[in-house]
Amino acid sequence: MSTGRGGPDRRGVRAKVEAQRAAERRAERRRRVLIAAGAVVVVGGIIAVVVVNFPSSSSSSGTGPEGIALQSGPVLASVSSAASGQTVDGISCDASEQVAYHIHSHLAVYVNGQQRSVPYGVGVVQPVPSTVNGGTFVSASQCYYWLHTHAQDGIIHVESPSQKQYTLGQFFDIWKQPLSANQVGPATGHVTAYVNGKAFTGDPRTITLQEHEDIQLNVGEPQVSPQPVDWSHAQL
Repeated sequence: MSTGRGGPDRRGVRAKVEAQRAAERRAERRRRVLIAAGAVVVVGGIIAVVVVNFPSSSSSSGTGPEGIALQSGPVLASVSSAASGQTVDGISCDASEQVAYHIHSHLAVYVNGQQRSVPYGVGVVQPVPSTVNGGTFVSASQCYYWLHTHAQDGIIHVESPSQKQYTLGQFFDIWKQPLSANQVGPATGHVTAYVNGKAFTGDPRTITLQEHEDIQLNVGEPQVSPQPVDWSHAQL
């Protein structure tokens, strides 16, 4: 049944239009970052091929290519053994990024009180690095999994051909690293999980990836209090 002028139907349509426009703005910002990354790869292709064999640099004092602070500390686990094209948990690796459903979550890991970085290139097969906004940003030369990382800033990109719920466990499966109540990657010990600053008491594998969500995993002692993420300058 239709409603009067300005009624619930009109408000619903208006909300959908505004949501669509917001999604388009995020896609446009993302497109500009990718164009900048591609331009650097073209200009400095030879250098990029050399750099890919070295660990990424990080800085705790500034933001990276996506407008999120780069993570400090050694990388938790390399991407050298990560999935390289085969389907994982029903998630395929496609030649281009899928943007029908596009959100971003943040993952931080602390082992015995010290930060461990989530590396760039998880789910980005045969990554090609470039320097964007003062940090390393990688693009795939082969394919992208629907869950992946472009920079060493802890941002997990969910870019799927359809809207579907994905979990932290699936991301770790693509990374080919264990995740349980007593292990995060190669680090072992009791795992305390936080989601948006609140304790998560279930299996950390079941944490769902949501838009602008802060996920923190503490392994062992001492514990690190939940560290909020500043999304205000994010190019996401």
